[in-house]
Amino acid sequence: MKYALIGCGRISTNHVKAALNNDLEIIAMCDISSDKIENLLEKHALNNNLNIKRYVDYKKMIEENKIDLVGIATESGSHAEIALYCINHGINVIIEKPMAMSIKDANEIIKRSNEKGVKVSACHQNRFNIAVQELRQALDQGRFGKLSHGSIHVRWNRNQDYYTQAPWRGTWEQDGGALMNQCIHGIDLLRWMMGDDIEEIYGVTKQQFHHYLEAEDIGMAVIKFKNGTVATIEGTTNVYPKNLEETLYIFGEKGTVKVGGKSTNNIDVWEFSDETDEDKVRKGIEEVTSNVYGNGHTSLYSDMIEAVRNNRSPYVDAYAGKNALEVVLAIYKSQKEGKAIKLPLDDFASIDMIGEF
Repeated sequence: MKYALIGCGRISTNHVKAALNNDLEIIAMCDISSDKIENLLEKHALNNNLNIKRYVDYKKMIEENKIDLVGIATESGSHAEIALYCINHGINVIIEKPMAMSIKDANEIIKRSNEKGVKVSACHQNRFNIAVQELRQALDQGRFGKLSHGSIHVRWNRNQDYYTQAPWRGTWEQDGGALMNQCIHGIDLLRWMMGDDIEEIYGVTKQQFHHYLEAEDIGMAVIKFKNGTVATIEGTTNVYPKNLEETLYIFGEKGTVKVGGKSTNNIDVWEFSDETDEDKVRKGIEEVTSNVYGNGHTSLYSDMIEAVRNNRSPYVDAYAGKNALEVVLAIYKSQKEGKAIKLPLDDFASIDMIGEF
C-alpha cells in the first residue's frame, strides 16, 4: 500500500514509525519546510532513500503520485482542507486530532468520504492502549452493571517554549487551547465509554497563565448523557512543573475502574463484584510508552490498512472524530454564551471564540 505523509512536525515521527511497522511503502513526504522533511527522514534512517519524493506543496504531491493512504499531521487548522482534497482524489486518510476545527467541516469530511467511498480514520490512538481496551471489553460485557458516572482528568504542563516552537499553537484559527489540543484524546475516551449520545454540556474555560496565547489553558465541564449517566472533564496545561496524569474513571453499580498514567496507559484501580483470576492480573497493567502519545499509532494504522483492504469502517472512524470535536466545541460555546448547550451541535467553530480572552 503506497503511503504519503503531509506535515513533518512534532507528531510526525509516530506516523512514520507506524507506517514502517506496518510495512507501508512510503513514497512521498510533504512539509512547507524542506528541513523538517530531511530531519524526519534522517531520524528514521530514510534520508538515503531516493524513492521517497519530497514536496512543499501537498496538492502537487497528490496530483503527481498514485497514493493509497495519506497521514495528515499538519497544524490543526488545515486538517479539514487537506483531508477534503485527498478524499476528492479518492485517497484514504488518517487525520491527526482534531479531525477539523468546525462542525461544518467535520460533517463535510463524513459526507464527502461516503460519496467517494474512501476510508477516514481520526487519529485517536489511545483507544488502542492495552488498559483502555481492557476497560472497553469490561463495559461491552456489562460487568459494570448500571453506569453511574465518569470523569477524565488531563493534568499536563505546556510552557512558553512549547508554544514558541510553532506560531500556530494556541491560536483559535489553527489550534484552539488545552481542551482542543492536549485533552481531546481523553475527551474522546470519556464520550466513547459513557455511551456517546449526549443531552447537554455546561463548560467553563479560562486563560490563567498563558496570556501570550489566544485560547484557554484550563477547561472544565459537566456532561449529561441521554442514558442517564453524568460525567466531568478537567483539562489543563497549567500543572507545575511537568505532566502529571491523564486519568479516566468509570463508576458503575458493580464495578470501578481507574485508568491512569501519563496517557491513560496504566490500570490503577480494577474492582468488580464478579472478580476473576484474570482481574487480579489486570490490576497491575502498566504499558511502557516512550512519550505521552503512547503506542497506539501503529495499531491505528494496522486497523486502517485492514479497513481499506476489507472495505469496512475503521475502528476509529470519522464519526468518532466528529464526536470528540463536538464536545470541545460545545464547551467553548457554553463558555461564550454562559449556559448549557444542547447536543447535537448544529454548527460552531473554534474561530467563533476569537476575542474571548
